[in-house]
Amino acid sequence: MPNATKAALEESLKRLLLKKPLDKITITDLTTDCGISRMAFYYHFKDIYDLVEWSCVEDGAKALQGKKTSESWTEGLTQIFEAVLENKPFIMNVYRNADRERMENYLYKLTYDLIVGVVEEKSKGLDLTEEDKKFIANFYKYGFVGIMIEWIQAGMKEDIEELVNKMSLTLHDTVTTSVQNFQQDK
Repeated sequence: MPNATKAALEESLKRLLLKKPLDKITITDLTTDCGISRMAFYYHFKDIYDLVEWSCVEDGAKALQGKKTSESWTEGLTQIFEAVLENKPFIMNVYRNADRERMENYLYKLTYDLIVGVVEEKSKGLDLTEEDKKFIANFYKYGFVGIMIEWIQAGMKEDIEELVNKMSLTLHDTVTTSVQNFQQDK
């Protein structure tokens, strides 16, 4: 059961992060905590940062299930913020002690997956290149992640619903407009 082992390692990591910083956690700490061998750890992950990345991707995938449409993107975004908040000790510890670029790249990927679904939906039947769709999704991704990084840096204190509502008001119909503008430019 490889997923059970990965999940056990993730739980151990999150539990240990409540006690000490990421850079002080060893593979021995993890394997001892969840009762597996070092070899079992290395079968699944190349290092602790690989486990951190896997954990983030798993949490993000759960948060976004079925929330990649124009009708549900705000719900998906809310669930990303909630998943980050739910794992606040983990996220704050990783953010302070790990390679920030790695965390930002994870957030970029997660947010891109959310936005590209909306872009695909809004451009259905239109003559938009994949390059144009990618550009539009990337443009919005950077704004979303910038807001999320500021929120994390400020200690995740701002109300999620209020923050997502502000983002929604700012972005209201702008993806549709961007898609239409790219179509008219042809």
